[in-house]
Amino acid sequence: MLKNQKINPLVILFLISLFGFCLRIYKLSDNPPSLNWDEISHGYNAYAILKTGADEWGVKFPIIFKAYGDYKLPVYIYLTSLSELFFGLNGFAVRLPSVIAGTITIIISFFLSKELLRGVFKNATSLVFVGLLSSLLVAVEPWSLFLSRPAFEANLALAFFVTGYYLLLKSSEKYKYLPLSLLLLGLSVWTYNSNRIFTPLMLISILIMYRQKFINVMQNNKTIAFASTLIVTVLFVPMLIQLLQSSGTARFSKVSIIDEGAIGKIVAARQNFNFNPNIERLIINKYSYVSMQFAKNWVSTYSPKFLFIEGGDNYQFSIPKTGLLYLIDLPFLLLGLLFILKNFKKSRLILLWIFLAPIAGSLTREAPHVLRTITLLPVPMILTSVGLVIFIEWSHNTLGEKMSISWLAGWWISTKKALYFAFLILLIISASKYMTKYFNEYRQNYSWSWQYGYREATDYIQGNYHNYDKIIFTKKYGEPHEFLLFYLKWDPAKYINDPGLVRYNQSEWNWVDSFYKFIFVNEWDIPTEEWQPFVTEKGALTDCTTQKCLLFSDSDSVPKTWNKLKEIVYLDGTTAFTIYSNI
Repeated sequence: MLKNQKINPLVILFLISLFGFCLRIYKLSDNPPSLNWDEISHGYNAYAILKTGADEWGVKFPIIFKAYGDYKLPVYIYLTSLSELFFGLNGFAVRLPSVIAGTITIIISFFLSKELLRGVFKNATSLVFVGLLSSLLVAVEPWSLFLSRPAFEANLALAFFVTGYYLLLKSSEKYKYLPLSLLLLGLSVWTYNSNRIFTPLMLISILIMYRQKFINVMQNNKTIAFASTLIVTVLFVPMLIQLLQSSGTARFSKVSIIDEGAIGKIVAARQNFNFNPNIERLIINKYSYVSMQFAKNWVSTYSPKFLFIEGGDNYQFSIPKTGLLYLIDLPFLLLGLLFILKNFKKSRLILLWIFLAPIAGSLTREAPHVLRTITLLPVPMILTSVGLVIFIEWSHNTLGEKMSISWLAGWWISTKKALYFAFLILLIISASKYMTKYFNEYRQNYSWSWQYGYREATDYIQGNYHNYDKIIFTKKYGEPHEFLLFYLKWDPAKYINDPGLVRYNQSEWNWVDSFYKFIFVNEWDIPTEEWQPFVTEKGALTDCTTQKCLLFSDSDSVPKTWNKLKEIVYLDGTTAFTIYSNI
């Protein structure tokens, strides 16, 4: 039998984090197969800040980015500017902050799980195992891994939150952590919209639960009190003010439970009753509708179908028909939850997290939503780790060394080690299957959902740019101007001051009809006769009878005499763009 040698858990944590980082950065630019329009917007606005100190609308160092009219929060964009400073304007630079954020979450999950559970586990070794397993699961579970590769603000906000939350808990004993904790939590609310609800709720709850300790801090340490008050004033107060403005609620208004469809459902529900109209309005109204829908959405967040079987409906946030967590987690997650509930008083911080995390996502349509409920992470991984450690310790204490397993060449392995090893083998198998699907099937079958084809179209333009007077793009796939700006590395100052730039707000969205020699038209406005002009949304005409024109369309509906030059296809072989020319 080999003599036991103790290994520093921080060494194991480093190896887990390194492995998680490699999974996230491997073929980063190519999978997901293309930058989507939000990533492109992040990247180009970051480039504009880097080059001019203003966004694509000419606003100097904005605290909220107008972008397409969805008003993006600023932190991810500013960090992307720093990334682009070192790596240039490309997909790798745009996604790198998310990779780093995902790796930070892996690391902090170790320390945070130990801090949350130190009153529950009396055995320090068990607590270390829970921490290491939590980090390992964060590194390889589909939910956290998938969202750590694309440029998702939510993933960066998660890293800010878990780090800030950990330091907040530590600050109840080591007061010096309080200002840094509030700074990180404050940054989370300027990174992702769900955190504008979740982070304040968590922060207020923690401050109430530990109010006497925090009161003592504020009374006995004036420097920390001043710094903490200043941070709250600078980061949280402006957020509240912004939420009272249209720009602060622009995104929420587009995804809120209450919309025209909801109003229609309320009216239809009233028509099914024959009560007095006043009673109908009292019982069936937008408040009762929101309450019922909210409760339904909250519960659905924890449905096995969502977590373990099918995941979300949006192809950009998870692999379709694939769980967000591995099925092998399920029994241990339930066991961990039961253990936490049994130790309610000592584990109330985790239960508070479980209760508050789905609130922001439950206020919106399309719930349960993979991205909007990222605020729940890494709780499922922590619960699974708790359940696994409890199960293995029970097995070891019950069976003892009687179940020690004969190993190779006369070695022996204890029941506890054998069970950990068995779980790791099952985890490796599950992760390997997921990685194969992610890096192969998903990339090939769902490249269309990532606006694949724009980079390839831009490559063609770069080789033929000077051969044409006008380059015309269909608007069908959304925001073609932004993709051209990004991939052509268009000078932001030149774009903002372009006399040919036509952009406008319509239906609460910002549209671009043209800039420089580029024209953007609806697919149904592409003429079928060579003598007919191309018409933009605002009625501008482009006459290609006297100009050399290049057209990127998604259909065969083009002027009759135009020549088909090339097809740009998705990775599944279907056509993304067909390129035509009148010369």
